[in-house]
Amino acid sequence: MMASVIKWIVPWEFSWVFLLTFVACGVLYVRGCRRLPVGIGRQLAFWLGMAMIYVSLHTYLDFFFEHEFFMHRIQQVLLHHLAPLLIVASYPGTVLRKGLSLTWRVRLLRPVLRSWPWRLFSAVFLNPAVVTVLFVAFILVWLIPSMQTLAMLDWRIYRFMNWSMLVSGFSYWWLVLDHRPRPPGRMTPGMRVLSPGITMTPQILAGAIVTFSKTDLYPIFEICGRAFTFNVLTAQLVGGVIMWVPAAIIESIGGLLAMRQWLRLSRKGRIRRKPWPRRQAASPVTATQPVREPAVPR
Repeated sequence: MMASVIKWIVPWEFSWVFLLTFVACGVLYVRGCRRLPVGIGRQLAFWLGMAMIYVSLHTYLDFFFEHEFFMHRIQQVLLHHLAPLLIVASYPGTVLRKGLSLTWRVRLLRPVLRSWPWRLFSAVFLNPAVVTVLFVAFILVWLIPSMQTLAMLDWRIYRFMNWSMLVSGFSYWWLVLDHRPRPPGRMTPGMRVLSPGITMTPQILAGAIVTFSKTDLYPIFEICGRAFTFNVLTAQLVGGVIMWVPAAIIESIGGLLAMRQWLRLSRKGRIRRKPWPRRQAASPVTATQPVREPAVPR
């Protein structure tokens, strides 16, 4: 029994970078929760999202993600949609920052956030248009059969694919679920609500193409050896439905969460509204003064 449990916990491909990053985030969050009052719901959302990331990247399930198309799509939906949405919805920024000691916050974090490289990076890669394009592009690019083949044959490209999905998911949901008005937020509250509807459209189309395809679009899984004995087209159909329906549902939930923040900001009067243009009233002197005709030269 214990041996079977350990088999599933042991990673298929070990990564020190991922493990140290994961542990550091977990330690900071625990320290922050000791210094700040954090609700049970927020903590549950954070740890559930962290668990999804760990299971997707650092357990034996990664073997099935690499050897079956529909399993691979489950992994990508978790990394790109659900796990980042849960973690960002828990608003862990303040908690993680509080997990750092005061010395580290003053001497390390504050200078980094005020440095010009960080300002340049955030201006480009946290721009709403750039983040939205990358969020959709990373889904579509890795669905191209040739790119999927490269990722499955080279472990470095495979890890870059997973990290690109995860980072783009965090960046996008951080913008959509921002609880602040604009400014200082980077998107208007109304655009945060509409954005998931915009980004889910190309994903639905791509999922429909994969679902209704009558040919094997990804023969690389057959070459590497499939984990299950499913029919090739059946597995592809299931994978297309996964990236079509669950991904759209998750993005719809994100849009509803953004709407809740919009309503909250509106109730508190924190949304800036442009004033209606006012017509200038004529002054009493001008209104009562008779109009003189121009003098005609004689």
